[in-house]
Amino acid sequence: MTIDIAHEGRITLITINRPEARNALDPASAAALHDALAAFEADADSRVAIVTGAGDRSFCAGADLRGVLDPDITLAQRAVGGSDASLVRDPGLTKPVIAAVNGYSLGGGFELALICDIRIASTTASFGLTEVAVGSMPGSGGTQRLPRLIGPGIAAHLALTGERIDAAEAFRIGLVTRVTEPDALMAEARAIAARIEANAPLSVRAVKQALRQGQDMPLSQGLIYERNLFNLLRESEDRIEGRRAFAEKRQPVFKGR
Repeated sequence: MTIDIAHEGRITLITINRPEARNALDPASAAALHDALAAFEADADSRVAIVTGAGDRSFCAGADLRGVLDPDITLAQRAVGGSDASLVRDPGLTKPVIAAVNGYSLGGGFELALICDIRIASTTASFGLTEVAVGSMPGSGGTQRLPRLIGPGIAAHLALTGERIDAAEAFRIGLVTRVTEPDALMAEARAIAARIEANAPLSVRAVKQALRQGQDMPLSQGLIYERNLFNLLRESEDRIEGRRAFAEKRQPVFKGR
């Protein structure tokens, strides 16, 4: 299998398993990755996912250019049967995803990390939108998601030069939220996932929805959108349980209702 899926309680672990190719995506693995993310979204028992790469050298080195034999047919088109869809796609995820970046995160691999809600990195990680160096450009959201995350100036610098940055610089510019030693990366990812999983699932989804949708709205509209989501949660069983548990000084038992 090129994409491994494991379940650890309510946490889903998705691993790109092509270490011989630095976990680059060929058509089959790109399709399998999309299917794995879609399956996580559909799984009512799973509340948060971690995406990582096999081994300690690479998270995902982007498209496997060795698999592109016909220059008139892009890898993305091969991966999705000739359509114009992106190689790396977000299948409408409403649940949070953590990227545990353990080495190269380049091109489409960088764009995969950008699809995730939280990114953490090992000290050996490096990031780059390197497509311009091979006569292409980001095609899976890099030019759109990166400026919204770190600002247009730094995003333009990275996308236009194809330069790579290390984990320390990624942390400095806000691209990642944690940097760990390589052997501690997955423990940190699991700890963050467990913290998210312990929260009320309806609340987590609403927060993700507000963050994602609100970034494209004027502040005044975003505030209304946030309040509407808040009001939808007001009478939920989980909100009542959370407040009762706080008053009773115990851990809440959330049911997603």
